Amino acid sequence: MTKNENTDNIWNRGEIDSPCIKICVIHPESRLCTGCLRSIDEIGTWSQLTPEVRRAVMNDLPNRTKLITKRRGGRAARLKNQADAQRD
Repeated sequence: MTKNENTDNIWNRGEIDSPCIKICVIHPESRLCTGCLRSIDEIGTWSQLTPEVRRAVMNDLPNRTKLITKRRGGRAARLKNQADAQRD
């Protein structure tokens, strides 16, 4: 196997795949991963969950998107807040 060869197929198994998209950031309020929308507990126990529980989680993921859509504003919001604070 060469270094450039994709190795994701090593983890393929005959079960419900993980929804992981390799963007692992936990949203501070919802406590959901912003990449796959699973909870920390679901991520940690995924390999031990039954196919039925995994299927239920997968079916619920589209309902979770609205739980993490609120953005805090990033750099633009920080600059605005700093400018507002300096005016006061």
